[in-house]
Amino acid sequence: MEIIKITLFAFTALFIILIFKGRRDDIAVLISLFSGVILIMFILPKIAMILNFIKLLANKANIDFGYLNIIFKILGIAYLGTFSAAICKDAGESMLASKVEIVTKILILAMSVPILMAVLNSILKII
Repeated sequence: MEIIKITLFAFTALFIILIFKGRRDDIAVLISLFSGVILIMFILPKIAMILNFIKLLANKANIDFGYLNIIFKILGIAYLGTFSAAICKDAGESMLASKVEIVTKILILAMSVPILMAVLNSILKII
């Protein structure tokens, strides 16, 4: 039932955006931005539920919570980077969008270094 609400909201926002596109592109981009934020806010309780479930599984499996925090941060960076790049593309700034995507990928790589080091240390201990 929630997907119906999400779809109806998205199509309503799309219809309003199409009305403004071409005449007032600045308003169309703002409507797109606010629509995306509202959609994200709509699913925040679901995201919290998923994170709590993953934390519960990590506790049962004795997984170091520090690594789990890094993974959550990486996911957040990926989603925010994708969202930002999409907004830039909607505004007609595809070059800026590609730069946002590149910076996002570099940030993800930098954030993943501790996990990569832990995996390499585990491999070296096995050998």
